[in-house]
Parts: sequence; structure tokens; C-alpha cells
Amino acid sequence: MADIQGSYDDLFTAVPSALAALLDGGDVGGSVAVFVDGEPVVDVWGGFADAARDVPWQQDTIVNVWSVTKTMTALCALVLADRGELDPDAPVARYWPEFAAAGKETVLVRHLLSHTAGLPDWDGPVADIYDWSAATARLAAQAPQWEPGTAAGYHSLTQGFLVGEVVRRITGRSPGEFFADEIAGPLGADFRMGLPAEHDHRVALAVPPPFQDEDYTAGAARSDVARTVTATPTAIRLRDGNSVAWRRAQIPAASGFGNARSVALVQSAMACGGSVRGVRLLSRAGCDRAWEEQFSGEDRVLGMPISWGLGYGRFGGTYGWGGWGGSTVMIDPEARAVVAYVTNQMREPAEDTRGLDILMAAYDGLQGLRAGG
Repeated sequence: MADIQGSYDDLFTAVPSALAALLDGGDVGGSVAVFVDGEPVVDVWGGFADAARDVPWQQDTIVNVWSVTKTMTALCALVLADRGELDPDAPVARYWPEFAAAGKETVLVRHLLSHTAGLPDWDGPVADIYDWSAATARLAAQAPQWEPGTAAGYHSLTQGFLVGEVVRRITGRSPGEFFADEIAGPLGADFRMGLPAEHDHRVALAVPPPFQDEDYTAGAARSDVARTVTATPTAIRLRDGNSVAWRRAQIPAASGFGNARSVALVQSAMACGGSVRGVRLLSRAGCDRAWEEQFSGEDRVLGMPISWGLGYGRFGGTYGWGGWGGSTVMIDPEARAVVAYVTNQMREPAEDTRGLDILMAAYDGLQGLRAGG
């Protein structure tokens, strides 16, 4: 059995066992954290940080969590909304006047957060992703693919720029700077959007799925009937995500770097009514706003039914999201718990049940806590 490092409460033995099973099944490396009331009941890691399996995964190893980053960007917006600096029901153009171009004057901030703005595709060059001004100017000039607010289509890369530019217009700080100053810093969380070179040695680069290489691309099922434009979105390759340019850039939908511990710590704010370890990020009402359903139905890009809140996917009484390659975060406000899993081993999305496996193992322990309480 794979060697699992870290610590865990006796009620949660199923979690390190689940991680070990994934590593024994061929995964390269990963980490899992379960936080209850803002404190870890599981903090474990194992495997390797490199594809050659020469460098052991360490306590401070970090990885690109891809779209789990969206939950961090959403939290930035929710903090501003809680402070009264951002109105989710306001037109985006109130904060970002140039955005009103091409028929987008009726797009509301909540449409950005709930993937209903009609701007799901990045169709520019990959190089522009690394240039904040170029990326946001391109999106400001685009016409929506559908009437904003009437349908949802997963904004896999664009959402971070859209929400992030609103954050920047309000605060004068990039979303990565705001997150560092107002969220990660006060909590002491090891998570960054825009990774300084001093942390490169800790990064576990993404490993492609079996029989794939670094030209492996992100993709999702899409209902072609729903599309109103014919442009093909720019394909993002694994080699792009593993590049230095990607790490240095702020891509607030997909380039956050952290580990399971830091993901769970930050999102514990949402699980615990806005306060973690004596640090209050937002009010309970501000947390509750995230769970208000904005859309329910088939997502035009993902091609499956989904319920969107303000920046988070809704799954029964839990909320969260996953990233390309397998990383996952799930928040359970009733249990005041967060489960986070991150990995450098990608799998084909249709075959990837790892996040669910980890969640089921974690819920064995959470049910034990409830029974004991």
C-alpha cells in the first residue's frame, strides 16, 4: 500500500485509505484535507510530485488546482458584496463601463458568477491569457452568445477575468492581490493566484492521463444547437498549464496554486458562517448569498443538468466545484465541514470518480462525528 503522510482523526481512517488506493491504482501524487469548524480532522498526502516519481510529495507541495480556483475568485466577490462595495444585481458596466459594448449593457454581476452571462468561450490567442489588459479588453468587446440570464454555459476560462476585472475596478487591486491581502493573508493560507518564482520548487506539475502527453487539451461536451456563434474556442493544452507563464499570470478561473490544506482552510469561511480561526471574512448572510440558486437546468457547455449559485455549483445541501484533472472542493454548511482533494495526476473527465471517492470516505467520518455529537 502507498505510504501516506500526515495526520487524521480516528473516525476518518477511510480517507487516507482512499488516497492510498488511488496511488496504488496508478496516480502519481495528491493530498486530501477535511476541515470541521475550521480545523483539520484530516490532513494527508502521498505519492510523488513529479512524473518520474523521483521527488516525494511533501507537506508543502502545491499544485495547480485548475477550476477549483473559481471558488477563491467567487469568495473575493462575495467579500466585496458583504461589505456593500459590490452589488450582485448591478449591471457589470456600473463598475466596468467598457463592458457595455456589443449588447452587454444588461449583463448583471450575478450573471458572471453564475455562468449565465453568455461569454463562455475564450477565442483569443493563448498568449493573451497572460496579459490581463488584453484578456479583459477582448471580453469587453465580445457579444453574448445568448440573452444574459436566460441560460447557463460554463465559462471555464473567461469567468475569472470577468469577475476578476470587476474586483479590480472596485478595489484597484488585481484579484490575486485582493485575495492575498484580504483572504489568504489573514488566514495564513498557502494559496496563490499568480505564483512568485520563489515557490516554483514546491510545484507538482500536472501529469497527463495515461496514453496522453502535454498536448492533451481541456474540453467539455457542448450542445452545438445552443451555440449562436461558429468560432471554435481556443484549446488550452496541458503544456500551457505547466508553463512558467501560466504560473506567473493571474488567471482567476484556472491558475490557483495550493494544496488540499489551503483549499479547505479558505473555504471553511463559507462552511462556518464567514469566520475561521477568529478571522471574520464575511457575515453569515454574506455566506448564504452564495447558495442562492441562480440557474437550474442543462448547462449548454457542460451538457448536463446543474444548479448554479453565486460562484459555486450546488449539489443538494453541499456546494463547491472541481477542476480539470481531478481536484475538488466541497462545502457542507450544516456539518461546518470542507473536503478538499488536489492531485497532479490527470484523468479523462468521463472516467474520473476520484473526487467522489474521497468525498464518500470523508462522509464516513462526518457521520461518525454526528453520531458521537
